[in-house]
Amino acid sequence: MKTGCFRQLFCIFFVFLQPIMLKTPLLGCTLAELKTIAAELGLPAFAGKQMAEWIYKKHVGSIDDMTNISQKNRMALSERYCIGLNLPSDEQRSADGTVKYLFPTIGGKQVETVYIPDRERATVCVSSQVGCKMNCLFCQTGKQGFEGQLTAADILNQIYSLPYRDRLTNIVFMGQGEPMDNLDEVLRATAALTSEWGFAWSPRRITVSSVGVRGKLKRFLDESDCHVAISLHSPIPEQRSQLMPAERGMSITETVELLRHYDFSHQRRLSFEYIVFDGVNDSITHARQITRLLSGLDCRINLIRFHQIPDVDLHGVDDKRMEVFRDYLTNHGIFTTIRASRGQDIYAACGLLNTKNKQAKADMNLE
Repeated sequence: MKTGCFRQLFCIFFVFLQPIMLKTPLLGCTLAELKTIAAELGLPAFAGKQMAEWIYKKHVGSIDDMTNISQKNRMALSERYCIGLNLPSDEQRSADGTVKYLFPTIGGKQVETVYIPDRERATVCVSSQVGCKMNCLFCQTGKQGFEGQLTAADILNQIYSLPYRDRLTNIVFMGQGEPMDNLDEVLRATAALTSEWGFAWSPRRITVSSVGVRGKLKRFLDESDCHVAISLHSPIPEQRSQLMPAERGMSITETVELLRHYDFSHQRRLSFEYIVFDGVNDSITHARQITRLLSGLDCRINLIRFHQIPDVDLHGVDDKRMEVFRDYLTNHGIFTTIRASRGQDIYAACGLLNTKNKQAKADMNLE
């Protein structure tokens, strides 16, 4: 084929694709927003509720599947809108059943999602941003830098298009990104997950993590009933700031003081995530300071084994050291567990699969 013909065909193809690329996802829209869309298109008043049921209850893949909406109205809807379904572009499967997926986003980027089956439980770990501004020393995602915010549709798509969606029992916002740094879209996503017009999940099945972001964490606590997990990793502010630069913006002492104003004794659960690093934060002195910091707070601690990442001089500890640390905290009144490591034979740590794919593309461009 001549170069000129090829360019002409490409231009025609690109022009044809533009309307599709510019369509607005319905996934993530509230019931009120869906009713507004119906009214703007001249659809019957009840069409908004019909759309919500097709998306959030029946999980349709396209607007054409909304069969109780007339074909004429479906065509009108399809001209400007789409469901927002995007299937995974890559995956890595572990021998223990854990699956890490790479999902395309509306903005043309990619994010990671992890499906973790465990007997009667099945958890999905979703991302809230492309990259991350927090730049925690131990996290590969932070090494990528910040590339953009995910929309509520991008966040929900990680659940909506998951092959094992119907098996899920829990959702955790512990993937790439800091949820409080994209709070509006995270709240839109959790509203769709927990509202009666949406997926109607109990907030007790959803946990949202944070390093602690001034102003944003308080707003989340006020507007959501989901469980909260705080990234602790050191009870010593100076050391925590070295591991987590976000400490300088909102200290762990400020974060804990804020949390004391909320009730975690009933439905909402508060937990602290603590990655244990050999010779860094694994001493009894650290455990003692944790008990002082969290004294009187109704919470639990999850001890996490460190997954090695490139070019970072941090190392995990052995099982015995983890158990000694756990037992000290438990014996001093803080319910503490050791999280089982999953997916160690694949790109388990946040950001590794995305980094691998980016490097592969870069290598191809050099050839």
